[in-house]
Amino acid sequence: MKIDKSLIHSYPFTIRPLSEADGGGFAIEYPDLPGCISDGETPEEALKHGSDAVKAYLMNCVKHGDQVPSPTAASGQWRQRVPRSLHSRLVAKARQEGVSLNTLVTAMIAEGLGQRRAS
Repeated sequence: MKIDKSLIHSYPFTIRPLSEADGGGFAIEYPDLPGCISDGETPEEALKHGSDAVKAYLMNCVKHGDQVPSPTAASGQWRQRVPRSLHSRLVAKARQEGVSLNTLVTAMIAEGLGQRRAS
């Protein structure tokens, strides 16, 4: 049976560095798929190997007639309290950019994540 590629990439994961004692590199884990763990020398390699591990996990579920776990759905929202001084600076920057505070903060977070991924 073929597993839908969009399903493979819809499971939340965590990536963490491995100590030298554990062989170095990075581990990737999928909380919605118990025991589905992989690794790689780089975060990008861990993601690639993780996708392969998810596919194998799901194919094994199908093969044995087990229910395929559904990915946890993120709500897309959270509340964040910040110091008043930071809030004021963010509001001023949003006005300067001509966008809402939410749009500004979302863009800043996305930009920061993009820079982390590139390094």
